[in-house]
Amino acid sequence: MCFAYVQGAFWVAIDEKPKRTTRLKRLRNIEENPSVSLVFDRYDEDWTRLAYLLVRGSAEVVERAPEDVVAALRGRYQQYLAMRLEKRPAIRIAPERVVAWGNLP
Repeated sequence: MCFAYVQGAFWVAIDEKPKRTTRLKRLRNIEENPSVSLVFDRYDEDWTRLAYLLVRGSAEVVERAPEDVVAALRGRYQQYLAMRLEKRPAIRIAPERVVAWGNLP
């Protein structure tokens, strides 16, 4: 998932990659149940370096991402430079609980 952390929330763009419909399943799921979880993991052959972060939160679909969010997404992902993210919806995930495990820095 391509994301940016801005304004205390995780943001995910609904980009311009070809899709069969604009009524995406992930958007319908959020409308039905906004409770979401994100898992970030670090894998290493050396198991003493394994780690993960579990973020639980609430998601919402916003009609347009703020300019600073669009700029952050474009700064992280080159493919977004050519896309009109400012004219598309985005997903905002507000973290509510974070659980960490393993060898974190």
